[in-house]
Amino acid sequence: MELITVLFIAVGVAMDVFAVSLGIGCAGQATTARAKFRLAFHFGLFQGGMTLLGYLLGSTIVDLIANFDHWVAFILLAFVGGRMIKEGLEKVSMEKASMEKDSSAEELADKRRSSDPSRGGTLVLLSIATSIDALAVGLSMAMIQAAVVAASLIIGLTSSGFSLIGLRWGCDLGERFGKRMEVIGGLILIGIGVRIVVTHLMG
Repeated sequence: MELITVLFIAVGVAMDVFAVSLGIGCAGQATTARAKFRLAFHFGLFQGGMTLLGYLLGSTIVDLIANFDHWVAFILLAFVGGRMIKEGLEKVSMEKASMEKDSSAEELADKRRSSDPSRGGTLVLLSIATSIDALAVGLSMAMIQAAVVAASLIIGLTSSGFSLIGLRWGCDLGERFGKRMEVIGGLILIGIGVRIVVTHLMG
């Protein structure tokens, strides 16, 4: 497989990663360098790893998963997105209350730390949801006997790069338009899930 073809595939696969990272950045989450690195690293790791896994599993397993993988992605993204919307609305109400009570500032800071998507189960859920399509990519590479290790590395690195760009742009939007952007970030995640389902159902 030519390098330019692999790059086009890598960019296409990375679009969901970019959109999810944009939503997280808009929400004002994962603002530290370490948090951004964790997200970008795991997104890239899962994208490249799923590509390799699809290559190794073969058509039988991948075809079986294809019957419901889009619903899995939708459920995971809708769950995380819904939680982001809920927390965003709570933060808005807490910020309004903080104007009346200064003591709520510490509580608001604790809430932000607890909703960090670059840690724990949320990080795993997002990584899986954005990398399911990479299984099919790996299968296609098995069919044409492509150099899957090199392709997986390129896909992983591209996804990490797009994640960092999305996080950066999202943070800029969040700083400009305020904490209500967390609600928009949650809506972005749910929208990605809907797009995945619609795309698969339409063939």
